[in-house]
Amino acid sequence: MPTYFEAKQLVTPGELLAEGEYQTGENTYVEGGKICASRIGLVDLDNKKVNVVALKAFYAPKVGDIIIGSVKEVGFNGWTIDIKAPYDALLRASDVLSRPFKPQNDELSQVLDQGDLIVAKIASYDRAHDPQLTVGEPGLGKITRGQLMCVTPTKIPRVIGRKGSMISMIKQETNCQIILGLNGVILVTGKNPADEGLAMKAIQKIEDESHTTGLTDRITQLLKDEKANWEENKQ
Repeated sequence: MPTYFEAKQLVTPGELLAEGEYQTGENTYVEGGKICASRIGLVDLDNKKVNVVALKAFYAPKVGDIIIGSVKEVGFNGWTIDIKAPYDALLRASDVLSRPFKPQNDELSQVLDQGDLIVAKIASYDRAHDPQLTVGEPGLGKITRGQLMCVTPTKIPRVIGRKGSMISMIKQETNCQIILGLNGVILVTGKNPADEGLAMKAIQKIEDESHTTGLTDRITQLLKDEKANWEENKQ
């Protein structure tokens, strides 16, 4: 049975994509045995599964996701965290303090204040309750240095690359630590602003050109060219 699209073709909601033995994937649905797009995006076929990668999409939390958020409000027994989703997340004081919370002794704004940034994990979430966060694992907690940038959450897998190849290459070439929040927020920490800027430039190029082929080669060339320019300017 046929498909009605070319790889990476831009499609709109309701557009017919395939019928027959194909399976619905991301941002698609079945109606009358026919697979249609549910969002504006780029369509592709993975084995027999039809997927649409949304060009612009909000973050939908999943348990286990690593995210980067900002403190929106300091509450009585925890913090409200903006995670770039349609709803806020909650971080309990007891999770951060690693002991029972005592309101008479603990001033939460001295631990995390409004505007502070954190790396956290989605500990629990269902449709009846807002996401609950945890910072009780290595590598999680308050952000004290580095630069932040945002990309469309659905582009994060493209930044990661196949088996982590893309992000590993960027880390190696820029000597930066990079934390990819699955909510589309990225923390880049390098030895100097120039290294951080180069890593961010490469990530931005991935965001802008994620729908194209040969992207890995272009990112590799970008990094080599930028570093060659640095060496020339030193002379």
